[in-house]
Amino acid sequence: MGKTLDQVRPDLPIINGPLPGPRARAVIERDERVVSPSYTRCYPLVAERGEGALVEDVDGNRFLDFNAGIAVVATGHCHPRVVKAVQEQAARLMHMSGTDFYYEEMVALAEKLAEIAPGDMARRVSFGNSGAEAIEGSIKLARWSTKRDKIIAFYGSFHGRTLGALSLTARKAVQRAGFGPLIPGVVHAPYPNCYRCPVGQKPESCAVECVGFIENTLLKTVAPPEETAAIVVEPVQGEGGYIVPPRIFFDELARVASQHGILLIFDEVQSGMGRTGRMWAADHFDAVPDIIAVAKGIASGLPLGATVARADLMTWPPGAHASTFGGNPVACAAALATIALLEEELISNAARMGAYLMDRMREWPHRFAQVGDVRGLGLMIGIELVRDRETREKAPQLRDRVVQMAFERGLLVLGAGDNSLRLCPPLVITREQCAFALETLEECLTAAIA
Repeated sequence: MGKTLDQVRPDLPIINGPLPGPRARAVIERDERVVSPSYTRCYPLVAERGEGALVEDVDGNRFLDFNAGIAVVATGHCHPRVVKAVQEQAARLMHMSGTDFYYEEMVALAEKLAEIAPGDMARRVSFGNSGAEAIEGSIKLARWSTKRDKIIAFYGSFHGRTLGALSLTARKAVQRAGFGPLIPGVVHAPYPNCYRCPVGQKPESCAVECVGFIENTLLKTVAPPEETAAIVVEPVQGEGGYIVPPRIFFDELARVASQHGILLIFDEVQSGMGRTGRMWAADHFDAVPDIIAVAKGIASGLPLGATVARADLMTWPPGAHASTFGGNPVACAAALATIALLEEELISNAARMGAYLMDRMREWPHRFAQVGDVRGLGLMIGIELVRDRETREKAPQLRDRVVQMAFERGLLVLGAGDNSLRLCPPLVITREQCAFALETLEECLTAAIA
């Protein structure tokens, strides 16, 4: 008797019938009655289990996850070593609140984050439960340590949905509409998207001009240097479209910040933890932020965020900032296992697989008339779709159609920005799985454009 399809392709998708299947439809109907309608679901995936880069839905369909749970499961779904660390820790100590008591797991993780943070300096760590909380902690620390109140962020940025993080976020009107007034003192600058320069410059001068707007406009009008605590930036802009600035942008930011005693806060929530083929996206630019916000991939799926700062900044007194669940022992155990896997093999795999994907995709603008730009670092890759390559008119409907068609073929991708696809698979992804994703996306682009 011959092998079944599942045995022939154990690491690739299998779709058994029309999507969503009957069990998935039933769950979706229940969800619509009781779950907040504010959640965004691009397609009807109802996940039941995951392993590595694969997710199986409640009807037995198997998908290749090029989302990694939105860049969260860095070590893949349910990595055996992470699961083992979680199980052993949960059996020993699940919670004790590190804001009021001591336990070694929190200390060990703080030591590790301080060790691997960019720059040769002493660091301290404050823990929370999410990226938004890591940003909130960064805002509070910047204001407390500088005794200044104003903060500069960037258009197109996404830093979270809690009120402080939302005040920095400038991605979509719907994310801010109806929640004002937001926290005062936040102003925004253009982010150097060299494919669509927001200040009308050529790529070689776009980044310098974006920093020039901060230096020559914001600091001279609405954010006086002596009142500006920090500049908050994503080293690779995530929700804004997976945009990678040139190195000179960070050099210029550091110059301006140093000149005026302004802190640099890097939001590495999506770009950190090995995703770009380095531990931090900052490492690609030899940039050393004063404060780093970390979350998503830090614990392979368990809720954990961290604000990692220069030790001389994090000297606030007891009670100034804390979190009941932040740095939970189980999440810390998962994070320590995650970082060990990243350092042993997965960061290097992200670099190799990212290079493999880019080798083929960088030809897409020449092969597909509606592919305007392909950009990225490691396994953080954006593909911008346009109506016309000359005018660069955005094609959001085409992007959404490709996302849906990929889902129907067993590949999970999502959008970023108005018209880009984002690829952020687990760092355990294999060459065979990357080849499947490339072939599937090429098939979808061909069919969607026809």
